[in-house]
Amino acid sequence: MKRILVTGSGGSPAVNFTRSLREAPENFYLVGTDADKYYLMRAETDARYLVPTVKDPQYLNVINYIIEKEKIEFVHAQNDAEVNFLSANREKLKAKTLFPAKETVRICQDKFLSFEKWEAAGIKVPKTMIIKSKADLEKAFGELGGKAWIRATSGAGGRGSLPVYDIATAENWLDFQKGWDGTFTASELLEKNTVTWMSIWHDGELVVAQGRRRLYWELSKISPSGVTGATGGGETVTDPVLDDIAQRAVRAIDGKPNGIFAVDLTYDKDGVPNPTEINIGRFFTTHLFFTAIGLNMPYIFVKLAYGEKLPSIKKKLNPAPDHMVWIRGMDFEPVLSSMADIDKNVADLDALKRELKKK
Repeated sequence: MKRILVTGSGGSPAVNFTRSLREAPENFYLVGTDADKYYLMRAETDARYLVPTVKDPQYLNVINYIIEKEKIEFVHAQNDAEVNFLSANREKLKAKTLFPAKETVRICQDKFLSFEKWEAAGIKVPKTMIIKSKADLEKAFGELGGKAWIRATSGAGGRGSLPVYDIATAENWLDFQKGWDGTFTASELLEKNTVTWMSIWHDGELVVAQGRRRLYWELSKISPSGVTGATGGGETVTDPVLDDIAQRAVRAIDGKPNGIFAVDLTYDKDGVPNPTEINIGRFFTTHLFFTAIGLNMPYIFVKLAYGEKLPSIKKKLNPAPDHMVWIRGMDFEPVLSSMADIDKNVADLDALKRELKKK
């Protein structure tokens, strides 16, 4: 039985990773760690341990102690902070990992460095500028048409993001975020429609990838930007244009990609998906969606990490059925549906309204 350590195990991304492995056709012994004493209690692993944060000098020693105690063979992280640390210190871990190259992780975790790579590769991206001063901000507004998307260069969940339509609001936001130190950018404001392309690679070759269109953000009303980083509804899609742009975005950063690359893209006014970031070395939160419809990417990833024969994959690009929908939110189990069923409910309501008007 494979013995796997899952870090950040009480967070939604790691819980969905754990649930996916529980759905696999073999059994695993799973050990969870978390730096949050409350989140740890949500871990669905066989054993769980509270650990310090990666900023604590004892973090690595604690992780290696757990690896030795639990006879761990493989370590997987499901949050950016631990992906960053464990990737940088992979040689010091006493268990195997499957990360992209260190430089790839570094670039992907910096949205501006990623932008520079894509722009240099001729990929259509939203014009983006680092903001360090009011002069930078004024220049950005002049070049971006009097409106901009302000966001932090690192972090998940839409960290520090806000659409702004005047310089005064942008200044106040950067003051509030303490964002004048070169860690925030101003970008061209794109459309609201977004899509994600989840992929696994091995030594430069694509193993499998699946597109997913975001229908809406969960709890969007509580976020100033409307972006929470938590997908409320997602729909499987097959789009050759998306497939091409996402692959180019990956290869622009890493000529020999290895491991997990989740490309986030936003559509521009011409309907072209522009890459905005790559969530590197980890699955996006809702990957249990794919598992529920027959594409267990965590299991494929683990088999790859162990150098074993991969499960059958009917095709590399978008093997899951199109127009399946995953609806999720706080305090209820995710619901698997189809766009056809959702559209039928809308049509039924329209028909009812027409009937009521006749009376």
